[in-house]
Amino acid sequence: MAKPFLLGVLGGMGPLATLDFQHQLLVATPAQSDQQQLPSVVWNVPQVADRQKALAGLGPSPLPQLLHGIEKLNQAGASHIAIPCNTAHHWFEALSRASAAPLLHIVDATVEHLLSLPKKPQRVGLIATQGTLDAGWYQRGLAAQGIDVLQPSTEELQQWFVPGCYAVKRGAVSEGGERLALLAEALLARGAEQLLLACTEVPVALRAVNSPVLDLSHDPAQLLAQRCAHYWLEYRDSYFTHT
Repeated sequence: MAKPFLLGVLGGMGPLATLDFQHQLLVATPAQSDQQQLPSVVWNVPQVADRQKALAGLGPSPLPQLLHGIEKLNQAGASHIAIPCNTAHHWFEALSRASAAPLLHIVDATVEHLLSLPKKPQRVGLIATQGTLDAGWYQRGLAAQGIDVLQPSTEELQQWFVPGCYAVKRGAVSEGGERLALLAEALLARGAEQLLLACTEVPVALRAVNSPVLDLSHDPAQLLAQRCAHYWLEYRDSYFTHT
């Protein structure tokens, strides 16, 4: 008998982004009753070492805390695990090796979505942490499909992205949205057709200020939630068909 579906969410990075991801799971799941909603267990423990500082060599690695979260989600019976934090995917391979449940990669969900659009964008702007940009997951995944990536400059990251991101983390969401909107507008002005908001604080912040750039943006965490919902619906349909 197949293992019952139970999505594990390795969250806490940050806690607001994790709550937003849970909301995205609800939005992505068509349901007529409570019982049809996607079942999940969430490890929303924010005492994880700062991912940006770790990758910049300015702080300890978060891997021990991430492995602990993976262990707890497996103990809880997770059949699949999602990580609604882009930068934490730097440790994706190590976490996958430690997990009995398969991990779903946020870049795979994003590339799949862009390829499903009526008109595939030729050039997208990528808003992400320096660690995610340096890792190159999005750039490689998109380049393989003929999509060019426009990245923020070092100055733009320092002036708008970093203070905007940390403003969200301290609860000043609108302040963060104002800064991040400036970065988004700069990428569009330089030729990006659409934007990837590849840091989970960014879409939360832009929604707080009702930024018009959202109409040209894609949220990878939302797309990951949709991928999770797809797996749940496949399981749910099969379960109700045979019971």
